[in-house]
Amino acid sequence: MHHLTPWAGLLGGALIGLASVLLMLFNGRIAGISGIFGDLLTARNRGWRLAFVAGLLAAPLLAALGGATLPVPTMPASFTLIAIAGLLVGIGTRLGGGCTSGHGVCGNARLSARSIAATVTFMVVAIVTVAVVRHGIGG
Repeated sequence: MHHLTPWAGLLGGALIGLASVLLMLFNGRIAGISGIFGDLLTARNRGWRLAFVAGLLAAPLLAALGGATLPVPTMPASFTLIAIAGLLVGIGTRLGGGCTSGHGVCGNARLSARSIAATVTFMVVAIVTVAVVRHGIGG
């Protein structure tokens, strides 16, 4: 059972919003993880990209050092299925011109019609996938 933590969610959402605004304000860039990570090795301006990815990795480690209890992830499927799912997500981010963070957080905040359509698509596909896996073929 998962315990709802609205204050932690509110704080996390506020920090994501703040980071997105600061990245746009100071770099003129959208905080889309797939674009930031995807261009990490090929882009000229790697410094801020590396700092962004390092921050994503360091945040939970710093939280754990501060006494926060971190959930232990479980992998209910095989490694092959996880790899295929990751590959499909990567293909989807390229086809969709961005990922859930870029479209969902930054694009929707800018009222981008393309991002709103992409976010609706993400959500519908996620709902259908859960319904099929939990109640159809997997249930």
